[in-house]
Amino acid sequence: MPPLAYRGRFAPSPTGPLHFGSLVTALASYLEARQHQGTWLVRIEDLDPLRESSTATDQILASLEAHQLRPDEPVRFQSQRSEAYQSAIDQLLSRGHAYGCACSRKELRALGGHHTAACHERRLAHPTPGQAIRFALNDDIAHWDDQLLGPQTLAVRAEVDDPVILRKEGFFAYQLAVVLDDIDQGISHIVRGSDLLDTTGQQQQIFRSFSATYPRWLHIPVILNEQGQKLSKQTHAPALNNDHAGLNLFRALKALGQQPPAHLSQGEPGRVLDWACTHWRRERVPLRPQRENDPPEH
Repeated sequence: MPPLAYRGRFAPSPTGPLHFGSLVTALASYLEARQHQGTWLVRIEDLDPLRESSTATDQILASLEAHQLRPDEPVRFQSQRSEAYQSAIDQLLSRGHAYGCACSRKELRALGGHHTAACHERRLAHPTPGQAIRFALNDDIAHWDDQLLGPQTLAVRAEVDDPVILRKEGFFAYQLAVVLDDIDQGISHIVRGSDLLDTTGQQQQIFRSFSATYPRWLHIPVILNEQGQKLSKQTHAPALNNDHAGLNLFRALKALGQQPPAHLSQGEPGRVLDWACTHWRRERVPLRPQRENDPPEH
């Protein structure tokens, strides 16, 4: 059988505008898809109105356009997928793969955020209104061959808690939605930050619960600020300056270990991307977290 066509995606949450760390992930994902003559998609994971900014989605899409990182299909918005997510939760409940969680916030605080063993064993098939719904993980050892980090082994449930897939407030949660959309969009390869490495074992089990083959993962190092913190809205990472798109792409390539020629720092974004698509080498990507303004370590 011929190999499946490469389909990758970049899936930001609109909690704020894109910052440099976001750009590095988006660029790596885009270049992997282009090197494999594949399809590259953009998905807005707008599931949490309590954390989202009213302007962030437009800012994210404007930054991607300014940097000429253009998806091959229309942008998907998870906020438009509620019916599919609810149908999936109903299936999981009926098959005993999900259950209602009656744990109070007081109980969770006392256990450091973790749920009681009794909660996991209860497996309520028909949760009452106002309960969170959680996916029932099985004790397992997850294995996968990361395309950058190599063979990975992760104990599931021994180290993590059953993930919430529907919050008490009625919002669908990341772990369910990301897997369902990856299945529905036929995503074959995922490039994302290494801060999400520990979610992989959970997501494998959710893929299997829908009899779906999970994609190949490639976890790139996160980008740190001067204080050694991951660039994020929480650490006050500044928004990308879209007026310096070519320079931003040049710096992102350097963070990814790609060694672009110095003259490209003054180039237009299209010119930088042309060079990057021709010269992209996954094996040059460093394995350790990188500071925003430091040369990459291999």
